[in-house]
Amino acid sequence: MLTSMVRDGDGFSLTQRVLHLGAESLTAVELMAVVMGATDDDTLDTIRHTVADAGSIRATMTSGCGFTGPKAARFVAAMELARRAMWEELAARPALTSPRDSAAFLKAQLAHKPYEVFGVLFLDNRHRVLAFEEMFRGTLDGASVHPREVVRAALEHNAAACIFAHNHPSGVAEPSAADRNITHQLRDALQLIGVRVLDHLVIGAGEPTSMAARGLI
Repeated sequence: MLTSMVRDGDGFSLTQRVLHLGAESLTAVELMAVVMGATDDDTLDTIRHTVADAGSIRATMTSGCGFTGPKAARFVAAMELARRAMWEELAARPALTSPRDSAAFLKAQLAHKPYEVFGVLFLDNRHRVLAFEEMFRGTLDGASVHPREVVRAALEHNAAACIFAHNHPSGVAEPSAADRNITHQLRDALQLIGVRVLDHLVIGAGEPTSMAARGLI
């Protein structure tokens, strides 16, 4: 049975609109459908309902748009390609020239996660990117984040500085007491091997919160 392809008033299918008018001509729901390779009415309706139930596009992205199997796999793969492209661009730069550069990259890496993740961006002495690692999963406290593991990774990458980041799946990017405590523990441990902590970013629904800007490092 043939599925009906959604067409606009000019008779273009969604895929044709991407090719002839640019991806920016599509709504977020339409873009999600194109990514999954299914632009029929039923798929669009399912995505619309999922967005409405989730409350935001970001929350919908973490759920696979309400699909399983090949459609969800295509969507997850497209998100991963976007993150890798951003990483490639960031790593190709001679150095991080502003906190906004690192914040944009780290948000792309962590904002979509449905669970809490702690990651570290390792830099050389000219603030050029060496590596990014997702170090731990789960609520940040002394039991889940081990300073010795972060120190080990810093030594492996021969890092001179680093930027911490973790996400709050609730969307509220407000540092907690546990966030401040573990930041200080990690800072003190890394100081022993000559690695500077430049910032700790808390990733939520809006702009990341810089703990350095708050004077909390």
